[in-house]
Amino acid sequence: MRIAIDARELHGKPTGVGRLLAEILAAWKTMPEARAHEFILCAPDAGGGTWWEQTALPRLVREAHADVLFAPGYSGPIFSPVPMVVAIHDVSFAAHPEWFSWRDGARRRTTVQLAARAATRVVTISEFSKREIAAHLGIDSSKITVVYPGVTALVSGLPSRVSSPVLDRRAETLDRGPTVLFVGSIFNRRHVPELIEGFARLARTRPDARLEIVGENRTSPHINLAAAVRGTGAADRIQLRSYVTDDDLRNLYVAGSAFVFLSEYEGFGLTPLEALAAGLPVLLLDTPLAREVCGDAALYVPRPDSALIEEALAMLLFDAAERARILEAAQRVLPRFSWTACARRVLNVLVSCGERRPGSPGEPGPSTRSGSSRAQSAGDGSAAGE
Repeated sequence: MRIAIDARELHGKPTGVGRLLAEILAAWKTMPEARAHEFILCAPDAGGGTWWEQTALPRLVREAHADVLFAPGYSGPIFSPVPMVVAIHDVSFAAHPEWFSWRDGARRRTTVQLAARAATRVVTISEFSKREIAAHLGIDSSKITVVYPGVTALVSGLPSRVSSPVLDRRAETLDRGPTVLFVGSIFNRRHVPELIEGFARLARTRPDARLEIVGENRTSPHINLAAAVRGTGAADRIQLRSYVTDDDLRNLYVAGSAFVFLSEYEGFGLTPLEALAAGLPVLLLDTPLAREVCGDAALYVPRPDSALIEEALAMLLFDAAERARILEAAQRVLPRFSWTACARRVLNVLVSCGERRPGSPGEPGPSTRSGSSRAQSAGDGSAAGE
C-alpha cells in the first residue's frame, strides 16, 4: 500500500507534531510489517500554509498514486482524493477560546473541524482528548481512535535507578543544591508564574535550592516572566531560558532533582513522562488527563496555589519515601508508552482506511517534484531521516 504523509512538520525546528511523526517514521523503518508499504512524504519547498494544504497536497497525493493520506498535524485537505486519517492532539482552541486571539481561534476551530469531518478516521493521543474532540467538534466517538505516543528517554534513569550512572551523578549534584526543572513552551495554562512564586517561598527556607525553566514564552496576554523572577528575592537561583541544545537538556535532566508541570489542559503531556524516564519525580496539577497518563507516578496539587506548590516541592525534593514511591510507580507506568506500539497502531489504522479505497492497493507510482512542493519516498533520503 502507498501511504502519503503530510510531512511539513519535519522541517525547521520540529514541534511536538514533528517529533511525533519523526518517531513514528523511525519505528516503521524497524518493523517487518511496515516493509510491505511505501511511505511518501509530501512537503512544500517553502511556506506550507492552508493554501498549500488544500490545493498542492491533494495534487501530490494523486500524482503519487497513494491509497491513503496521513495528516498528523490537526488539519488536512477538505477534499482529499483518497481516504484520510487526521491526527488531532487536543482541542484547546475550542474548549478554551479565551486562550487564543479571535482570529487564530476561529481559524483553528474551522480548519480542524472541517478536517475531522472529512477524515475517514481521527487519531488522538488520549482518552481525554477523544472525549474533548467528540464534545467540542461534534465528531462521533466511534470515528476516533486513541493511540498513545511513546516516551523518548533523554537520559537513562529508569528502571535501574539504584545503580544507574546517571543517578549516581545526580546524587553528586544534590551536594550543590536540589534543582527543580520545568521544560516546555510556556503558555498561561501551564502556570509558570505560580511555579516561580511557589519556588520562591521554598527558597526562603532552602537557600541552596534552584529552579531551571526552559521554554519559549508564548503567554497571551503576555506575562513578563523575567520581571516575575526579579520580584521574588531569589532571582540568583532561578534561570529562564527559551531554548537549549539537546546536550544541554540532557545535562539538565541529569542535574535535576524534580520536575514540575502545572498544566490545566493538555492533549497528552509528554515532558512529565520524559522526566520520569530520566528518574525525576514529577509534580502535576490534578487533572483527568494527568491522572490518565501518569497515574500514581506523580505528586498532585489540586490548584496552582503558591502555598500548595511550596508544600509539594518540599515533599518532592526532601521526602525520600515519596520520591521512591513515585519512581517505583513510574516503572509500572512507562511501559504503556512505546513508539513501536504507537507506530503499529497508526499503521493499522492507515491500512484499514486505505483498503476502503476502490481498487486498493494502488499501483506503484513515481515520486514527484515540482517548483513549489515535493513528494518523496521515505526511503530515499527525504525528511524522514532528519
